[in-house]
Amino acid sequence: MPDDQPDAESDESLYRHPYPSPDLADRHPFVEHDHEVVDDAEMRRRAEAFRATSERRRSVRMFSPDPVPRALVEAAVAAASTAPSGAHKQPWTFVAVADPDVKARIREAAEAEERTNYLDNRMNAEWQEALAPLGTDHHKEFLDVAPWLVVLFEQRYELRDDGSTRKNYYVKESVGIAAGLFVAAVHDMGLATLPHTPSPMAFLRTILGRPENERPFVMFPVGRPLPGVRVPDLRRKALDEVLVVLDGMG
Repeated sequence: MPDDQPDAESDESLYRHPYPSPDLADRHPFVEHDHEVVDDAEMRRRAEAFRATSERRRSVRMFSPDPVPRALVEAAVAAASTAPSGAHKQPWTFVAVADPDVKARIREAAEAEERTNYLDNRMNAEWQEALAPLGTDHHKEFLDVAPWLVVLFEQRYELRDDGSTRKNYYVKESVGIAAGLFVAAVHDMGLATLPHTPSPMAFLRTILGRPENERPFVMFPVGRPLPGVRVPDLRRKALDEVLVVLDGMG
């Protein structure tokens, strides 16, 4: 063990109620956490590398039609499914669509809702003002062009094979974390995506034949950016605008 690493036995004495308790460990399986120990310099290097790649992430609205292997979509979903979830219920379903006919039906339904949003003022003036710098409208051609549409559904409750149900916990929080990991995984492998939420989205459950316990959470077109695609020149908030530190140092 490196000299700068804490002594595990002495650190355990900080806890009056260790986890798992002996009784809990007798009743349920536990394994030792496989944690890679690295020094502060390496952690800093990794943090800066992740930040650098994250800074290049942008939401893209013009995709190349070039095919993307199914295995890459599966890898992104597998990464997203490592997300923590309430009571480890993993209350999500990802539906990956490459069928052109199904994508066309989704686009038609999405644009119908978005026409109401943008042209019939279902979105109020303040909302539309906030969107103005992005230049979004009811045209959603990317839903046809992107090689994949991945729709993330939240499972409001568990529906068992015998027809019984069980409650899921912290569903939106859990699914939101999974969505973030999906975006990060897609970007990290060199693809692009766009979190798209045409509101309301109930049509997605109908078109995709999902059960009654599932509700659409977000839709992700996934593919390569169209060469030369442009994105809004936006400023992300600085660290001191999003972080408050209470370290007891005065």
